[in-house]
Amino acid sequence: MLIRGASFIVTGGGSGLGAAIVRALVEAGGRVTIADLNAEAGQEIAREFGSDACFVKADVTDGEEGAAVVAAAVEAFGSLRGLVNCAGVAPAEKVIGRDGPHRLESFARTVGINLIGTFNMIRLAAAAIQTTEPDAEGERGVIVNTASVAAFDMPAEVQAALGKSVPFPPRLGRPAEFAGLVRHIFENNMLNGEVIRLDGALRMGAR
Repeated sequence: MLIRGASFIVTGGGSGLGAAIVRALVEAGGRVTIADLNAEAGQEIAREFGSDACFVKADVTDGEEGAAVVAAAVEAFGSLRGLVNCAGVAPAEKVIGRDGPHRLESFARTVGINLIGTFNMIRLAAAAIQTTEPDAEGERGVIVNTASVAAFDMPAEVQAALGKSVPFPPRLGRPAEFAGLVRHIFENNMLNGEVIRLDGALRMGAR
């Protein structure tokens, strides 16, 4: 799919992986609607790109707020051709830890954002993408979902330990590396229905 001139939504686009993807898409000529709960961070990224980006404060687990993001993207840029789901959390808790059992509320929050929120945005974006005029190859749009063994709100010591466990290179991935992969996914028409690991061959062992 041609990125130049196309409209995309990036959830969690105010920081980290999401912000890197916003930059990569805009630099490739795309226009991006940033969805994030952190209004200050999201607005700052949007201001960086002027008319090529807009920000909508939204909770991805909420149907109405998710629909508002899609509506804003279509209103601002005329259509929607892509979604990148980057909003997510990963609590660094064990089923039974030093302080007792895993907190139920943190597990429920994780499922809500990572699973329900992802599905919510998929269903809403897919409905808008379906109405977009197909390109020369018959493609209307692309959806990229993100999963990670680490997240930005995990403790620093957990991130450091994970980084040292990566076979090569011995570090966690950089946002720009992930953004480069997402750009390639959009641009390569033969990538469809795939699971791609970008983890330096890291495999999480039992502890």
